[in-house]
Amino acid sequence: MTDELDTKLTAARADLAACDGVLVAFSGGVDSSVVAALAHDALGDDAVACTARSETLPEAELDDARRVADEIGIDHAEVTFSELSDPEFVANDDDRCYHCRTMRLGEMYEAAKARGIPVVCDGTNASDPGEGHRPGLRAVEELDVRSPLHDHGIDKAGVREAAGRYGLSVADKPSMACLSSRIPTGLEVTEERLTRIERAERLLRTWGFEQFRVRDHDGLARIEVGADELERALDADFAAAAREHLADLGFDHVTLDLSGYETGSVSPE
Repeated sequence: MTDELDTKLTAARADLAACDGVLVAFSGGVDSSVVAALAHDALGDDAVACTARSETLPEAELDDARRVADEIGIDHAEVTFSELSDPEFVANDDDRCYHCRTMRLGEMYEAAKARGIPVVCDGTNASDPGEGHRPGLRAVEELDVRSPLHDHGIDKAGVREAAGRYGLSVADKPSMACLSSRIPTGLEVTEERLTRIERAERLLRTWGFEQFRVRDHDGLARIEVGADELERALDADFAAAAREHLADLGFDHVTLDLSGYETGSVSPE
């Protein structure tokens, strides 16, 4: 796989080098971090990583994005917008991710235009189209965003290997979707729900959990943790602490999902 991945990464860098400049939609996750590293390799100062700040981006993720951009050495820009200003996003229908990605990438294009940069890239990889309901990918196609990882057949395993080669601290970082993904389809996305979800997940991170979600079922917190962490979550002391602290955050009931962590468990199939 190493030689094959080398070939793919070289081709991706060559495509980026042919651009007059690129702006990378940058979350600080492993996918966009590898694209940012490739772009910086290819274009140096003509590559910019841009993070869109909004109510659905946890503060810890913004901190990660700043830190990883510094690791790469790429110029890091930030823009701010509000998904809650869009009634279609707030309604949280089957296409919530489409509405979110359309707004977020629209902000990327505005930032690129202001800097005279002609190309916007994202971190969609070759594994993403096969991972269930992904309406956000439609926005990527409609807005003509370039996806170097997808275009050159670099899947999630290849992305993590590439991140390791670059020495990026996020090489093994679990995937992290935006906070609105914790709210079941059909239940309105509100600032109150997003805030208590972020605070609850910050607690789990502080307590040492690595792969987790706190789903907000209209005041009922459903905690999901990775299979290898489930035994620790079943501890009576954890249960008592979770019940107490999440109640303080505004949740009426606190539950633990015995099926463990599952991507998109409150989204359409």
